[in-house]
Amino acid sequence: MKSLVLVVPGRLETLTGGYGYDRRMVAGLNERGWSVSVRGLDESFPFPTAAARADATRVLASIPEGATVLVDGLALGALPEEAEREAGRLRLMALVHHPLALETGIDSAAAAALETSERRALATVRRVVVTSRATAAALAGYGVGPDRIDVVEPGTDRAPLATGSRGGPVQFLCVAALIPRKGHDVLFHALESISSRRWRLTCVGSIERHPARAEQLRALARVKGLETFVEFAGEADASALPRHYDSADVFVLPTRYEGYGMAVAEALARGLPVVSTRTGAIAELVGDDAGLVVPPGDVVALSRALSRILDDSGGSVVLEGLARGARRVRETLPSWEDAAARMDAVLGRVSL
Repeated sequence: MKSLVLVVPGRLETLTGGYGYDRRMVAGLNERGWSVSVRGLDESFPFPTAAARADATRVLASIPEGATVLVDGLALGALPEEAEREAGRLRLMALVHHPLALETGIDSAAAAALETSERRALATVRRVVVTSRATAAALAGYGVGPDRIDVVEPGTDRAPLATGSRGGPVQFLCVAALIPRKGHDVLFHALESISSRRWRLTCVGSIERHPARAEQLRALARVKGLETFVEFAGEADASALPRHYDSADVFVLPTRYEGYGMAVAEALARGLPVVSTRTGAIAELVGDDAGLVVPPGDVVALSRALSRILDDSGGSVVLEGLARGARRVRETLPSWEDAAARMDAVLGRVSL
């Protein structure tokens, strides 16, 4: 039987795109005849405590010699010494959702340290799996050539078309943890400049990952006079999230950086038009007619995009056209079965 050890920091059940990808890969590979065991590390990565690093050393050392081991980049990038020590004994691979140093909200010294650490760790592995061509391009600056990179993009689940607001105010939906990288502040500034209030915004995402940021965003909404138009719904599980998608008219993700953009793909799978930023695979996913894509962090451009949808003189025409485009894209999205098949092939070559 084909066997794989997946090493992840924190809980595999954590509700983020990266952990969701990891969960679906485990399930898909098991269905394709792999025996996948998951080894969990401390949740303090990518800034591990001394105890977390010692535990990671024990976990890696306990894996049988010759095993194929896929380490989530959130941990691997912070474990260069451990990776160097185990590279000759294990078939080490990296799964990089996006380079650690590109996370928003960390200072320049921390970013530089992460880049150095991740570059060193990636030099030890046999293959690097990334979730988008954009991430593959970013890793060129880390000394990872295209001959060592495999792109395994996320899949999507088939989902019913969203029914939307059905004539009420335009319902915007943002699904993203309330952390600096996701750009909620940019969205609030953009919405403030729109004189019409014929919209409502639901923000679905964890407020626990960065409590200070969540409070800052609540305060910003109050200062901008948006508190009656914005709902902070918190984290939604697999039963609640589809209801949020179903009642939305437009999906908005003002993110500053993404490795791929799984939430965008999930919105398109429901035929929802998208307003987002040109980062990761988002522009490629949205294409020319399924949404409006603007530069990251550009309040003016984002405001203009939202205004096009809300404009009295033709908003319904714009929105209906984008919805038709989203429904066309919906039919072309890869499935999770496709993604698992691709990962199966990549792992198979390393395990030979």
